Order: sequence, then C-alpha cells, then structure tokens
Amino acid sequence: MTADATPPAEDRAHRRLRLLSANIQAGSSTRRYSDYATRSWSHVLPAGNKRVSLDAIAQLAGEHDIVGLQESDPGSWRSGFTNQTHYLAERGGFDYWSHQPNRRVGNLASSANGLLSKLEPVEVIDHPLPGRISGRGVLMARFGDGDAGLTVAVAHLSLGAQSRRAQLAYIAELLSDHEHAVLMGDFNCVPDRPEMQTLYRQTRLQPPAFCVPTFPSWRPQRAIDHILVTDSVRMADAKAFPAAFSDHLALSVELDVPEKALR
Repeated sequence: MTADATPPAEDRAHRRLRLLSANIQAGSSTRRYSDYATRSWSHVLPAGNKRVSLDAIAQLAGEHDIVGLQESDPGSWRSGFTNQTHYLAERGGFDYWSHQPNRRVGNLASSANGLLSKLEPVEVIDHPLPGRISGRGVLMARFGDGDAGLTVAVAHLSLGAQSRRAQLAYIAELLSDHEHAVLMGDFNCVPDRPEMQTLYRQTRLQPPAFCVPTFPSWRPQRAIDHILVTDSVRMADAKAFPAAFSDHLALSVELDVPEKALR
C-alpha cells in the first residue's frame, strides 16, 4: 500500500462508546466544605440516604457503556454490608462488573475501585499501587483479543505529589505497550502537574482534550478527575454530572474506539 492509499475499511471503522468516571464517596453526602467536619460520621456509619444516592448514581451510570468507580464500598458496616459496585451493576443494567478493595478502616468502612461494563471483558486484573501509605490500586480490564485490544484502567491516586509520582510511573509501565488504552479515575491533581508528564512520555496516553472542573461538586473549580486516552482513540465530548451528593462530579465522555480493538 502506498503512503497516500486509503486504509482498509476495517482500519477506519470506529465504535462510539460512552464512558463515565465517578468518585461516589461510598454514597455519602458532602455539599459544602463544613460537611467534612459536621457529617464525618456518614463516612463510617450506616446512616443517611446512601441507598437513594446509589439509585441516582445507577441511573446516570446506566446511560454509559463502561463505568469506572472510585470510593465504592465493597461491603462494610457503613454500607449495610452492601457491595456497592454490585448494587450499581444490577440497578444500572450492567452484565459485567468487577471491584478492587483497597483500603479498610477496621470493620467499619472499606473502599474499592469498581468497573461496570455492558461489554464483556476478556480479562480483569488488579494491581496495588506504590505509595507512602498503602491502600491505592489500579483495576485493568481488557476488551478484544491480543495486544490490539482495548485496555481500560481505573485508578484512585494519592493526595501527595511524591506518592502520585511513583503511582503514575507504575501505571505508565503497565500501559507502555498498549496501543488502545483508557485511564480514568480520581487523580487528585490537574492534568498539567509535573508528575503527570511520566504518563505522556512513556505511554501513548494524551493530555485531556477537554479539561472539565469536577471538584468540589458544589462549586467545581479544579479538574482532578480525568479520562485519558491514547492517540488511537478519539474523544468526541466531555461533560460533568452530579454523582448524587458526592464531593466530586462524575466525568462523562464519548469515545470513538477502533472496531478492531473490540473484536
């Protein structure tokens, strides 16, 4: 094929997918900064309107093909021993779900990354992330066969820049050879931070085409929740929506993914 020849139709075909990344704060409610102090009990006690919040999140999630969750309780006292990722999968109409429990506070509370999908993943692998304090992870799902398949990774990074740098370097190593990849989650930093450059240098992930403020949810000023894609995946749109009463807005994007990455 000459340099200016039209590529085969199968190489030009794309499929539109809707993805959502949401830090759901385990269904708890935070509507102002003072709530972090006055409503701190809601993060460890099975009280409040968590089920109402989860139902609202499920409705939003159900409008998407793949959803990445952060701070989803995998079944502790504060959630009434409900696996929130499983609950959202059932209520949102997702046939496939997986979760990665990361941090446990005694028997009171636990936190996990979660994945909801209407597409069947070929495999799902969870990796613990390095950091000064343990309890962070990245959940990786592969759709399609072989190295050309689509990889979707869900992560929740640390608050500290030094730990984030180590975590992003680890994720970059995991994704360095992936042509079709998505990395989404709560990064706890804006996309042009120095530690983010590791991703852009060592993988095909690109800085976000749309920088949407997501935090705090009641007056969003900082873009710290991201959905990053490799240069083979086209991002068509990005919007933020309330994730019930979480302190983060959920980030929704539309992607055009090569069909060959989903076969």
